[in-house]
Amino acid sequence: MAVTSALVDHSAFDRLLRKHVNAQGLVNYVGFKADEAAFNQYLALLSKNPPAANWPKADQMAYWINAYNAYTIRLILDHYPVQSIKDIGSKIKIPFVTTPWAAKFFSIGGEKMSLDNIEHGILRKKFDDPRIHFTLVCASISCPRLRNEAYTAAQLEKQLDDQGRDFLNNPAKNKISKSDAQLSKYFDWYKGDWEKNGQSVVKWVNRYSTTKIDASTKITYLEYNWNLNKQ
Repeated sequence: MAVTSALVDHSAFDRLLRKHVNAQGLVNYVGFKADEAAFNQYLALLSKNPPAANWPKADQMAYWINAYNAYTIRLILDHYPVQSIKDIGSKIKIPFVTTPWAAKFFSIGGEKMSLDNIEHGILRKKFDDPRIHFTLVCASISCPRLRNEAYTAAQLEKQLDDQGRDFLNNPAKNKISKSDAQLSKYFDWYKGDWEKNGQSVVKWVNRYSTTKIDASTKITYLEYNWNLNKQ
């Protein structure tokens, strides 16, 4: 089935994001709820059209990034109102589920999947591009900004770099000076990803940050704010 699937058009998701996400990446979940029929139609499109092996890499990446972000919104809507995504699975007691990211609450190509499956089993494993960490939004304040547009193959490189610049230069996510860099926990949690292929946390920071750091810069990691990224 997957071998013949057509490329997915993400314009329906793009319209919803433009309507319900502001310039700061905060989400109007009540608005998404009001547009639930259109949103579920887009999720059904994702579910029925998994990426085929012969899709161009950029199309595959855009599909999986959009799927992660869309299904995260769907998870929040399923339990709304919640104060934090972390309340789902622990406080809301889903049997056998320890975190919301482990819950297999959707299907793609007939296979039951979780957000963890997309992030760790597909995007990190298959595409070897740490910039995905700038794009996956786990519905929390300390996450990168949710773009108010969908990812597309044609724009993907530009969008990935734009997300990197936005994330590194946002003082709510990373506080960077020459002598002292208080970085997002992403640079600690995924250190192995940033150090692949001869790279380093310092090199990645300097790729996007307007303030440059070096080996003498003291690096610490900011406390992660798991509160919901709602308007």
